[in-house]
Order: sequence, then structure tokens, then C-alpha cells
Amino acid sequence: MTYVVTENCIKCKFMDCVEVCPVDCFYEGENMLVIHPDECIDCGVCEPECPAEAILPDTEDGVEKMLEVNREYAEKWPNITQKGEEPADAEEFNGKEGKFEEFFSPNPAAR
Repeated sequence: MTYVVTENCIKCKFMDCVEVCPVDCFYEGENMLVIHPDECIDCGVCEPECPAEAILPDTEDGVEKMLEVNREYAEKWPNITQKGEEPADAEEFNGKEGKFEEFFSPNPAAR
């Protein structure tokens, strides 16, 4: 089992999860984070830290697509080990439907 960052992270990117991860398996894109499924140790400490409730175990129904997104982009984006600034409009996008199709960016974070 691994944990998966789901679509609700897009344009929210709160990053509270990053600081509690004991194995630093988060990777940062322009407008979301992903978890490297081969590095995640399934401890689950990140899940309750996410204000957007965008982290789920891979055993949840409906996360298959996002598991593949996490796997692909964890190989392309830079690792993140410290919480950064969340987007100013993060709360505005929390819970919005259809974010992947409308807002997902394949670009890595600009740091």
C-alpha cells in the first residue's frame, strides 16, 4: 500500500503533509504535490495533515488514475522536504470539481 495525492491538491497545495513525512517522498509540481509510491512507507502520517483531504490510501476506490499521476510526476518533479507558501487563493479551489482537467500542470515547481 502507498498513499496518493489526489486531484483536490491541485491549486490548493497546502504542503502541511511535507513536514511530517519521515521519508521525504513528496515531489512538487507547479500547482500540486505527488507522493512517490515506491518511496512511501505507508505510515499514514501525511493523510490527517492535509487540510484539503487530498491524500488517500491507494486502497480507496477511484484513486487509480491519480496513483499513476503520482508515479509519473514523482520521477519528473523535484523532491520537497520543507513546507513552502501555499497559493494565496488555495481556499478558493479547495473542493472544486474537475480540477485535473481544467488546472493540472505537468510543469515542475519553480524554486
